Amino acid sequence: MNRRRFLHGATITSGMVLTAKVLGAPLPARATGAGAGAGAVPRVCSTWDFGVAANQAAWKVLARGGRALDAVEQGARVPEADLRNHSVGRAGYPDRDGKVTLDASIMDEHGNCGAVAAIEHIAHPISVARRVMERTPHVLLVGDGALQFALEQGFPREALLTPESEAAWQTWLKSAKYKPVTNGEVKTYGAGPGGKPGDASNHDTIGMLAVDAKGNLSGACTTSGMAWKLHGRVGDSPIIGAGLYVDNEVGAATSTGVGEEVIRNVGSFLVVELMRQGRSPEDACREAVERILRRKPEAKDLQVGFLAIDKTGRVGAWAIQKGFSYAICDAAKQDALVPARSTY
Repeated sequence: MNRRRFLHGATITSGMVLTAKVLGAPLPARATGAGAGAGAVPRVCSTWDFGVAANQAAWKVLARGGRALDAVEQGARVPEADLRNHSVGRAGYPDRDGKVTLDASIMDEHGNCGAVAAIEHIAHPISVARRVMERTPHVLLVGDGALQFALEQGFPREALLTPESEAAWQTWLKSAKYKPVTNGEVKTYGAGPGGKPGDASNHDTIGMLAVDAKGNLSGACTTSGMAWKLHGRVGDSPIIGAGLYVDNEVGAATSTGVGEEVIRNVGSFLVVELMRQGRSPEDACREAVERILRRKPEAKDLQVGFLAIDKTGRVGAWAIQKGFSYAICDAAKQDALVPARSTY
């Protein structure tokens, strides 16, 4: 029996004792109702292998009884600051015009949410998104307006294009034959060096979900977007209901990969609603992926993955293609990395 089959479902559930032991995680206590907290087991999960370090930062908040919202913000800031990470934050690959534009969203247990899109010169868009949520009547600020707000809030203006990212962009320009899209010219997705759109080399997102000791859920999603995108392109990450959704009665979901396909299906909202209907986190993620494929069969050549956590702390994921992984962190184990199951 191989590891992938043994981790069938890649979830942590009260009915899957062996899987929980393999992941080094305790079985979650059962919580019921929107305010259920007695006996809740704090847990955080996030997309991709760099989610391990992000989870560990989030865990410092959860371990001392902190709020899930604070945990996901602190966790998301880790890849935003990582100069080795070219799909999130300050070291992200630029768009086709050589500009680094960032997107982020955050959502708490009360349904409050905030987001920024196509923001430049700010290293931590996730924290700006939280300020939008807490200090404005709005949900989403974009472009120059988002930058103006961030500067007014005291965030430093920084040059984000690193020498390494600029060199990669210059190399791409030599063979890309880039032309602006006009008059119905061929539509293409950008892809990172050596990869297909949305795969492990160009996954363009970290999504993070957490449940705290009070049984409350929150989520965060932050990205530098798809490499070599058209200037002004915005994917699913800052779109509430697409790249991130939290419902404290049910669970939370986030996505990664080609954001256009997630937006078309309001993917994270769909996952949460499927959990409301009784599906497990993994089954809900699988149905969301397969709905994308039913509506657009050619999407099988792209990558989209969903990650979800329910009110009890169960975690599950599903992707179009192999290669998507997610990280889980709780009191028993802080560095679990799980390969997600996939349709192809």
